[in-house]
Amino acid sequence: MPYLYDWLANHNLVWPTQCCRWGPPLGAAGDCKQAHRVYVSEQTDGSEPNKLVVARADVVRPRVAAAESIASFREVDGSPFVQPLKTILHPGEVNKIRELPAYSDRLLATHTDAPDVFLWDVEAQPAYTKGSWAEPTPDLVLKGHTDIAPFALGASSAPGSGCLASGGRDALVVVWDAGDLASSLAGRAAPGAGEGAGAGATGGGQTLEARCKLTGHEAQVEDVVFKPGCDHELASVGDDRALLFWDTRGRGGGKPAVSVPGAHGDDVQCLDWAASDPHLVVTGSADSSVHVWDTRKLGGAGAGALHEFQGHRGSVLRVQWHPLQPGVFASGGEDALLNVWDLGGAAGGSASSRIQEYHGAPPGLLFQHCGHRDNIVDFQWNQSDPWTLLSVSDDTSAGGGGALQMWRINDLIYRPQDEVLAELEQYKDFILTGKD
Repeated sequence: MPYLYDWLANHNLVWPTQCCRWGPPLGAAGDCKQAHRVYVSEQTDGSEPNKLVVARADVVRPRVAAAESIASFREVDGSPFVQPLKTILHPGEVNKIRELPAYSDRLLATHTDAPDVFLWDVEAQPAYTKGSWAEPTPDLVLKGHTDIAPFALGASSAPGSGCLASGGRDALVVVWDAGDLASSLAGRAAPGAGEGAGAGATGGGQTLEARCKLTGHEAQVEDVVFKPGCDHELASVGDDRALLFWDTRGRGGGKPAVSVPGAHGDDVQCLDWAASDPHLVVTGSADSSVHVWDTRKLGGAGAGALHEFQGHRGSVLRVQWHPLQPGVFASGGEDALLNVWDLGGAAGGSASSRIQEYHGAPPGLLFQHCGHRDNIVDFQWNQSDPWTLLSVSDDTSAGGGGALQMWRINDLIYRPQDEVLAELEQYKDFILTGKD
């Protein structure tokens, strides 16, 4: 394992969770670590309220962790790298978390098993302490669904945008523009915002109606995502096995701009749109397959997925493109595997094609994380440390509610072969003999 990972930390959770997200960097934590905010949910058995937890995670800098520390972590322990900062009561279990990029240091949107979407100012919300069970008060309630909307939630990354989209059991994709209200919420507790600002100065009770409702799915919408850097183009997938693309600028009366029926052989559970190439979309399905699509080739004769990846043994629950590396994405699901894929490897000529040649791996597979013991319900690449991932599973075999893991792939795996061999040549004697 030390040769596969540059660093790995395991944190046993007290309660099950369905989601995790990286927050903003918090600065250096000594010479060897970088502190980050992370968000994770707690889904309780009713003896305590459901919660949204804000924590600090110390990420060890690349090439710093000793091999012994990677190999000797204990699954039953909490990790010293993860420390709770604040706990916020939530009305129902948190199924999905999305930050508004324009206000990422304080505003979060959440889904639960309800028709409404909630917006939270994590700085201004009062902190929960054990025994102080009060009614949760979101800062903003987004209304528009006619049935529960548990999982599909996306936020625009366009500069200054407050656009959010949600999908639900009503087969609708609902879009809101929370920009003005988000600016008001974020400014309420900012330095110099006036007397009464700060922790506890919540503005609960506000509601926001939908900007538009998009109809085209025939079953529950499972995931929705905006085109990177855009607030009017988005895509969605659902239990009707369809991949739909939308443009909210008024054309088509709320109908999809492009439809891909039968995108998979079973329910389509998740998707993501590549920031490094705006023509690429990846989808994952209950049929265990992952498909990559080129948006320029979705219509006409012979249209279909650009690539199909087969490397899971259960439903794929989450997919995400690497934030910086073109053609690289990850997928996780019910088989407890988190696979990292490389489009270049699907065509040959990259590190993943070498792995396939030596180990018989599926085409395109660059790395396989097997550290979890049960369903990988969520994961995310770190934007500022882009080969580091945060992942959570609902494994309870260690006596807790699941596992949160932070890990970084060893750079010798994904770097160009010639570059790696040149570096290793400097340490040839030590590798072969163990002596300097």
